[in-house]
Order: sequence, then structure tokens, then C-alpha cells
Amino acid sequence: MRWNLRLHAAQQGIWKSTELRRRLLEAGLEISAGKMSALWTGTPTTIRLDDLDVICTVLDCTPADLLICEPEKVAARKPAAEAPASRAASGETAADRTAAVTPRPGRRRSAPPA
Repeated sequence: MRWNLRLHAAQQGIWKSTELRRRLLEAGLEISAGKMSALWTGTPTTIRLDDLDVICTVLDCTPADLLICEPEKVAARKPAAEAPASRAASGETAADRTAAVTPRPGRRRSAPPA
């Protein structure tokens, strides 16, 4: 994910983090100067949904405007698929792979209410 707060704020005519912080306070969200600086200059590792809701209201946007998906980064994190020849060399069989995903008895989930 890429955090797009600063660019979106600029599109709304907000050029300084102090201005956004003031507007957030007027909307009922008090953010410390340190947290505001972190939101303004970097990508947060976490953000409360209530805070995101206020930010989106102040900037007249949606979370999708602020959180940009980067599927190519997800693909890059995937482990490379193991070649079938190397599985055969290790002695792994199709039954071994199936056994790894067979559910255990007594762990069934109940059906959702109708």
C-alpha cells in the first residue's frame, strides 16, 4: 500500500501538515504534532478506522483515495513456486501434499444463521 495523504491534501489546497492538523481538530480529531508529522511524511503502519473516517471527511475523499494498492509489491513477496522435479528429488508425493491440507475431525465450523 502507498499512503497518498500529502498529495490528496495538496489537491484540496492544504500545503502544510499544521493546516491539516487544525482542520482535523475542528472536525473533532486531535492528533499530536508527532503523529501528524508521521502521517504527513510517511506511510503509517496502522491507522484507526475512526481517524481515517475523519481524515476522509476533512479532505472530502474516500479511503481508496488515500490508500493506493500496489499489487506488484504483493506479487514480489510471493515465494517462487517449487519446481515439480525438485519435489520429486525430495521424495515428496502428491499424497504428502494432500495430507497437509486435510481438515482434522471435530473441527467443523457451524453453518451461518439463515
